[in-house]
Amino acid sequence: MKALAARRHHRFAPAVLLLLALLVTGGVYAALAPSPASADTASTADIETGKKLFQANCATCHGANAEGSPGVPSLVGVGAAAVDFQVSSGRMPMQMSGPQAISKPRQMDEEQTAALAAYVSSLGAGPAIPTDAQVDPADGDIANGMALFRTNCAMCHNAVGAGGALSEGKFAPALWETTPRNIYQAMLTGPQSMPVFNDANVTPEEKQDIIAFLVDQREGSAGGNALGGLGPVSEGLWGWAVGMGVLIGAAVWIGAKSS
Repeated sequence: MKALAARRHHRFAPAVLLLLALLVTGGVYAALAPSPASADTASTADIETGKKLFQANCATCHGANAEGSPGVPSLVGVGAAAVDFQVSSGRMPMQMSGPQAISKPRQMDEEQTAALAAYVSSLGAGPAIPTDAQVDPADGDIANGMALFRTNCAMCHNAVGAGGALSEGKFAPALWETTPRNIYQAMLTGPQSMPVFNDANVTPEEKQDIIAFLVDQREGSAGGNALGGLGPVSEGLWGWAVGMGVLIGAAVWIGAKSS
């Protein structure tokens, strides 16, 4: 016991204790921390096909090994979900440079998109493409989705997903025609000016609730003409034009009758 007590006062004892504490902390974190999402297991053939598609359509900007280039991001670690979102929405491959990639008719079919996603996801783990069950709006809570959307998304996309202008020529697109899967993937990957809403700050169930709310907005307004869903500006302009028109018409009619 005396020998053990003597070692406690050794000059290297604090360093040994610190090293042990770091090892224990790292082990606990590795055991308890959520693992990053990764793409579904893809076959070697899919990856090879995706590599050929990448070299033919993407390498000019993103580099031969997807390492990126000046002004163009690296794709290592972005995951299959980011690839599926960009390619299935027609944003990639881009036709021309600009403030942001514009949605257009897709240039690759589903099989080609899946192969390209498989190749990019093989370069580094990243968010996987969500399942059909995860993006099914029928299983979402519309009321909770409305609260979540208006807290996290409405400042850019408008209160009902009609879209809106941003700075430097960028804009938040309207979401009325965006597929549920791409809505989920946009939240998961944060394309362009959009922040990332990973599963730690918006859970998969909450993402599904947001999808349910946005899909519900496509049914039309229960209160009459939605006026483009642009909110109080369009509603106020309509009210001013109609209200003032009625008042002016009434004043003219009264003046004509009195004379």
